[in-house]
Amino acid sequence: MGDSVHVWVAPAGAESRSTAHGLLLDLASTLVSSPSLHHADNGQPYVDGLAVSISHSRDLVVVAASLSGPLGVDVEDIHPREVSALANRWFDPAELQWMSEQPDYLIAFLHLWTAKEAVGKALGQGLRNAGLKRRMPLPADLAHPVPAGQDRREVEREGTPAEGLALRAGQVPGGAGGLVVVHVPWVGAVVAVAAGGGVSDVLLTAHHGVALRRTVVSRTSFPVVVRGS
Repeated sequence: MGDSVHVWVAPAGAESRSTAHGLLLDLASTLVSSPSLHHADNGQPYVDGLAVSISHSRDLVVVAASLSGPLGVDVEDIHPREVSALANRWFDPAELQWMSEQPDYLIAFLHLWTAKEAVGKALGQGLRNAGLKRRMPLPADLAHPVPAGQDRREVEREGTPAEGLALRAGQVPGGAGGLVVVHVPWVGAVVAVAAGGGVSDVLLTAHHGVALRRTVVSRTSFPVVVRGS
């Protein structure tokens, strides 16, 4: 059994950086005793004994932690913007083809963009060294219907996606250290987590500390099935 990745989400507030640091320390304190937050020379946060990552958007802060790394997380709010020129300049042809086949071009773009950001963080490189050109696994199934027999009310809580619950993760191709990208949708945002291939599950929690849902990652095809917890 691999390690769990814990992901906490909170409103950004007026001071998103301070909010993110406080949220990360709260999360870290559930995994190790007396954690303290430091920053490496490249600006990346770290907590002794943990792999951690931080991301914030206009509306949200997202922090991730695991007992083993590597680990990266990224969040992007969903709001209208022009992205086609950026995608055409940097994205792989297979990624562009996949985006063109999706019902929402922007959301498809954000799934790939957040994946690239999360992988760059996990590798400690950001988007340097052609990070935008690094090919990502294509999430073939962004949303499926609620599994038969499941009470939809269990999962339609604040911050959970009202549409479908079955997602897909995938292994990053090429020389990315065996990383796996997990796409985790949130109402009004897209969240991606990049972790080592040995990750067993991702536990996503609202800022008030109540687990919203749990995702389970297959070691072979990496499907991610969201269940109420």
